[in-house]
Amino acid sequence: MATATERRSAEAAAHPHADSFLATLKRALDRPTASYHLVLGVAGLLLVLGLLMVLSASSVYSLRQYDNSYAIFTKQAMWVAAGLPVAWIASRLPLRLVRALAWPGLLVSVVLIGLTYVPGVGVSINGNRNWITFGGPFQLQPSELAKLALVLWFADVYARKAKLLHQWRHLAVPLLPMSLVVVGLVVGQGDLGTALVLFAIVLGMLWVVGAPARLFAGTFLAFCALAFALATTERERVSRLTSFLDPVAEYSGNGWQASHGFFALATGGLWGRGIGASNQKWGALPEAHTDYIFAIIGEEFGLFGTLVVLGLFATLAYAGIRIAVRTKEPFVRYASAGIVVWLLGQALINIGMVLGLLPVIGIPLPLISYGGSALVPTLVALGLLLSFARTEPGAAAALRARRQRAGRAQQTSSR
Repeated sequence: MATATERRSAEAAAHPHADSFLATLKRALDRPTASYHLVLGVAGLLLVLGLLMVLSASSVYSLRQYDNSYAIFTKQAMWVAAGLPVAWIASRLPLRLVRALAWPGLLVSVVLIGLTYVPGVGVSINGNRNWITFGGPFQLQPSELAKLALVLWFADVYARKAKLLHQWRHLAVPLLPMSLVVVGLVVGQGDLGTALVLFAIVLGMLWVVGAPARLFAGTFLAFCALAFALATTERERVSRLTSFLDPVAEYSGNGWQASHGFFALATGGLWGRGIGASNQKWGALPEAHTDYIFAIIGEEFGLFGTLVVLGLFATLAYAGIRIAVRTKEPFVRYASAGIVVWLLGQALINIGMVLGLLPVIGIPLPLISYGGSALVPTLVALGLLLSFARTEPGAAAALRARRQRAGRAQQTSSR
């Protein structure tokens, strides 16, 4: 009878290419800079895909609204151009400075959210009063800033309390009271989608630091009760939240958007209709370049395209968790995990909404949907992940040695 070693040798001989690929993949992931390059590569791919899909999904709407097919794409490209330098700066910030900015960042975001309630400053869009304006075309959604601020604040407080986290009161205070303030302000705006993401961040951070089951369950039930109370206070909101169970039954009403999202996904098939060939973006599907851009991806790139997007987000989550596991810095561990919970949770909520698994609550797909208020904080978070990746054992030295080799090679070629 063949031993396990002999069987593995026989399988490797029968599939030499697969064995070679797995060995190469393992060597690549064993490198200290693997997390850094995964974050950088996946973020770049998602950003390029986002620009491509915003151009495709918004072209018809832009032509009708602005008499220019590239109007919305140009705005998104400008946000990318503005966000990338900020992300680079974030990737170079010392950890002490990042932690020092955690408290001021959270307080500023809370003040900005509070300004949405001020007449003349707060702006209501699609029934949600979650925007502020100071005149002119520039508008800001401060709750998007609050996601990043809340993650960094949680990480800083928990890192300071590292030796006290076995006591439940240090897990809960001041974290849960401050979270209730932020979530309560967002809920008051009527923005259920952002409130759900913030709720996911709170639960995720409690899970990461090892909160006891009773605290975790109690927080979950409290937020569920709050969400249910809010959802049932208005008949229109109840109708929107329940229509996802059978959107076709309310095809001409609240089920219109979900139904046309299904049509887009269904007509895409395995490989899609081709880039730019979407039918639904011609006016049938509302918010095609924002909340429902995943449906356009499915229509133009098919099942293959949607699986690629899921794979990219899964890879980003893997890189973030790898950083959290391998680092020796408690703040980096908690912040990396919090960023993963935020971005992956938001992506899953958006995709679940498009697939009909969740109600239509209006939330963008990170890095892909149109919108600068969401894009810039996300780019900053990814810049911080790159910074955190350097704290892995050997990563900083390996990156420094690589830059030195590149510099010497450039000097040699210029001679």
